[in-house]
Amino acid sequence: MSTPAPGSHALEALIGRFAGRRIAVLGDCMVDRYLWGRVERISPEAPVPVVEIERESFTVGGAGNVAANLRALGAEPVLLGVLGDDADAATLHAELERRGVTASSLVSDASRPTTVKTRIIAHSQQVVRADRESRADVDGGALDRLLQEIERVLPKCEGLVVSDYGKGVVNARTLECALGIARRAAFAVSVDPKESHIDAYRGVSILTPNQSEAGWVQGRRVVDEATLMEVGWGLQKRLDAHAVLVTRGAGGMSLFERGGRYTHLPTFAREVFDVTGAGDTVVSVVALALAAGADFVSACALSNHAAGVVIREVGTTVCTLEELRASIERRGQ
Repeated sequence: MSTPAPGSHALEALIGRFAGRRIAVLGDCMVDRYLWGRVERISPEAPVPVVEIERESFTVGGAGNVAANLRALGAEPVLLGVLGDDADAATLHAELERRGVTASSLVSDASRPTTVKTRIIAHSQQVVRADRESRADVDGGALDRLLQEIERVLPKCEGLVVSDYGKGVVNARTLECALGIARRAAFAVSVDPKESHIDAYRGVSILTPNQSEAGWVQGRRVVDEATLMEVGWGLQKRLDAHAVLVTRGAGGMSLFERGGRYTHLPTFAREVFDVTGAGDTVVSVVALALAAGADFVSACALSNHAAGVVIREVGTTVCTLEELRASIERRGQ
């Protein structure tokens, strides 16, 4: 059966319990680099547009963006990951510091590059993306140092986000360590999953795949309500997760809870300009709300408001407390 979403007063009260919550974020940190420009001609060398670059900007992506979202909502994120020993790592440290995110638990590994996603934007449209990365599992001394950081800081936290972009930080060793600590501490684990690790997340609190990822994992493309139900319930039962939240872009969100409760949350976005980083926003708000005592429906309702904020902007961005409150107020009216 479908469940109605909570009212605005309940969500406002929940936001009031966000401040100071200590949430660990384990995952792949990256630099999102944007080259902004305009197109006025086609290259004579190949049938491609020539983008005349007018400005450059940087922000944090992946697990770093999850941490930035948590910080913007008043939480105290603890970021656990691995960077290269390069100029891009220095850029990422500077961008994290600018957003108030402590990077003291990030590990440096000179054998691999810091992940950088470079997007060329012309007239508010992405023309091309170029990635610099390693997808090999973190190993050797860097892995040992990361495991030590997980064991040191995670027991002091109130929740865990696993932000898995498939760049090597989330692997069998780090998951075994982090999920074991979370189970013993009895706090919620919220996962933005990568398909290749899906069965490692058995028994977690909540997974937040998008519709395409959920369908791929279950070997079934979601094309209508019937296939959505098949995929959502199939994934929940396969992993015995407390909940699975399938994000569906303009179609909103669908929450499948252990015990058979289903909730559909229609999108609050009036316009969609860019979904980059929306998954980071969703999992960060869900994790923070659960740490603040929310049930799954309330946590996902809040994340739905936050997602509606960030997809109105071009590029990776965060949802602030003020924007979240404003969205709830508009909906209440």
